[in-house]
Amino acid sequence: MALTFYWYPKCGTCRNAKKWLDEHGKSYEAVHIVEHPPSRDEIKDLYEKSGLDLKKFFNVSGQKYRELGLKDKVKTASENELLDILASDGMLLKRPILTDGEKVNIGFKEEEYKEVWL
Repeated sequence: MALTFYWYPKCGTCRNAKKWLDEHGKSYEAVHIVEHPPSRDEIKDLYEKSGLDLKKFFNVSGQKYRELGLKDKVKTASENELLDILASDGMLLKRPILTDGEKVNIGFKEEEYKEVWL
């Protein structure tokens, strides 16, 4: 199945992940996470398939996250509220996100990429 790679070109981690994919001959559709963010339903689907806590989908080191004061809000918000917040701005999503429709990786750790995508 084709890979979808949600990324932000100015993000160093995203560029490293893209370089890894290119070096390993992986074909993918690159989607600019700010210009074309995943919808609420897409985020929910990614979350459910990832097996991760929904809070892991937040870009906690991002300026937008701090500006909106989400640190405390995320601790008490419901799943629906968290999905709504994540869907409101692509800059709130931890990136890159790589998926084949079944498996999902959030962020970039070379060891994880090797394990999942090779």
